[in-house]
Amino acid sequence: MVHQLPTTILGRTGIEVTRLGYGAGHRRSMSENQRKAILNAVVDAGINLIDTANDYGNSEELIGRYLYGRYPKFHISTKCGCSPTGHIWTRDNLYRALEESLERMKLDQIEIMQMHNPSVEDCEQGGLVEVLQEMQEQGMVKWIGVSTTLPHLPKFLDWGVFDVFQIPYSALEREHEEWITKAAEAHIGILVRGGVALGEPGVGLGKADRWDTFEKAGLDELRDEGDSRSSFMLRFTLAHPFAHTVIVGTTNPDHLAENIQAVLKGPLSNEVYSETKRRLTAAGELPSTVTGR
Repeated sequence: MVHQLPTTILGRTGIEVTRLGYGAGHRRSMSENQRKAILNAVVDAGINLIDTANDYGNSEELIGRYLYGRYPKFHISTKCGCSPTGHIWTRDNLYRALEESLERMKLDQIEIMQMHNPSVEDCEQGGLVEVLQEMQEQGMVKWIGVSTTLPHLPKFLDWGVFDVFQIPYSALEREHEEWITKAAEAHIGILVRGGVALGEPGVGLGKADRWDTFEKAGLDELRDEGDSRSSFMLRFTLAHPFAHTVIVGTTNPDHLAENIQAVLKGPLSNEVYSETKRRLTAAGELPSTVTGR
């Protein structure tokens, strides 16, 4: 069933993206039929951004195999700099990944190509930004970005060259809260990863020590009737006005349906979002002063 998911514009790319994206990085053992089913269920639901990477197992290959005929319905972002033995920050390795990604997904152009968590030093020593710009000039890549965190994010923002940032953010990981705002105000598209903190322990893959903060802050008292903790977490992340799309991965159709319902319900209200942040700060999570809410 196709849902009318809320959309927004991904910064200066001008791409209209659904506020819920799909992370195709799961390596959990699944049958081919299960993989085909979950990928098609994502597109069937109306999600129009799928995020993957060169080193996410056979993720790119499966996208090319099972979704090739449906490409006009969604956008793809992928990542380079990876290799089977770790990250290698050279021109040759970035091009190797690009060429593999194009072949695996049966594409003529990668719409969004991100470097996969390099340091500022990696980029400067390898001339990596120039490599991505060369890919753009050749028409092999349309928009360039970087998956990043502090302390590298401010310098990447200063460079003014990236169209997209992929940044972790959730109620349980607020270190980048104000930096998301600063980047978006510079017209950079924001892909949020970790928006549900991998899901509640025992339900998803989240770690109990991180989720302890949820209970310590008394956030269960703020949940609407029928909202799971993971749904509340997703609605919190969506309440950040500059979290353009929140990438959530799952191999479970029921969890996918729950995520969709949370997005359709909408972000937390201003009041609940503010109270949640107040409680989290009191419980020891990092505060923020620049979120636009």
